[in-house]
Amino acid sequence: MNLNMADSAIFIARIKDTFPREEFAAKSLLVKEGALAKKLFYIETGGCRGWFTTGEGKEVTMNFGFEGSFVSSMETLLADEPSWYSVETLEPTVAYSIPISTFKELKATSREWQAAYGEYVEQRLLHYQQLFISRLKDNPATRYRALLAHHPEVIRRVPQHYIASFLGITAVSLSRIRNRK
Repeated sequence: MNLNMADSAIFIARIKDTFPREEFAAKSLLVKEGALAKKLFYIETGGCRGWFTTGEGKEVTMNFGFEGSFVSSMETLLADEPSWYSVETLEPTVAYSIPISTFKELKATSREWQAAYGEYVEQRLLHYQQLFISRLKDNPATRYRALLAHHPEVIRRVPQHYIASFLGITAVSLSRIRNRK
């Protein structure tokens, strides 16, 4: 069972009718690296970044989530393991929160939730595969242009040092790429 656009809108409306709406200030930690996630969040307004800390203590941004995104820890959702990364809000954010235990119960018992989850995981897999291949294949300037073309909201809404981290370069290198036009 695949969700079409109408089914997807109904599914999101059910989330909004069923689960609590929460408001978060910028820099609020939704998921903590090394801890079990407690909730799955559906972002209504605002944005988040997923990041982890290297052994040297450096933060590396791995993803962004804006309106219409779900954010949490896949490790907790799939394997009851602590998260490999943190998720924090980049700006004031409004999200609907679903307790992980409730999400797992719904996924196990509801065809609608199974279908929505399967579709979401497939989309994320394709997205992460594209990011992985791009990181190996493309130079930083090409990765920046692709980000600008496909996700301009990141360029508009995310601080430059997080974009540089996401692209795997320094903020100085990003500044040079942006100034080359």
